[in-house]
Amino acid sequence: MYCPFCKSDRSRVIDTDHDSRGGVRRRRKCSDCGDRYTTYERAVKSLPFLIKQDGRRENFDREKLERGIRVACAKRPVASADIARLVGEVESKLLIMGKTETSSRVVGDIVIEGLKLLDQIAYIRYAIVYLGLSDLQSVREEIDRLLV
Repeated sequence: MYCPFCKSDRSRVIDTDHDSRGGVRRRRKCSDCGDRYTTYERAVKSLPFLIKQDGRRENFDREKLERGIRVACAKRPVASADIARLVGEVESKLLIMGKTETSSRVVGDIVIEGLKLLDQIAYIRYAIVYLGLSDLQSVREEIDRLLV
């Protein structure tokens, strides 16, 4: 660990704290310059490869998922924190599954359930693409299911 102030590699830990998500927060003091700073540590867990409908495999991309959810939530009263929370929930559920590969449908199912609770208009926007609602009748049927 290098001091962000003097770039020395000599520091000592003053305090350690664990957060609810399994991360570690450490307060450090540089042995050379005496300045204090905080470091955060978290375990790096590998997310599964996603198997697309056409058989391709690609890495799980948090930014791509977040962009898709943001598009569905555009101009809706949905806080950025709620979108980040939903993306985090998707990641957590994928990690809990513990698989090295999973269908992209699993991710879509998790997102669509989360959007249904978060914002119904965003849910419909996402469902039009994800569920392939290709005509007004199928969109209306989905809206009717929401209203029940």
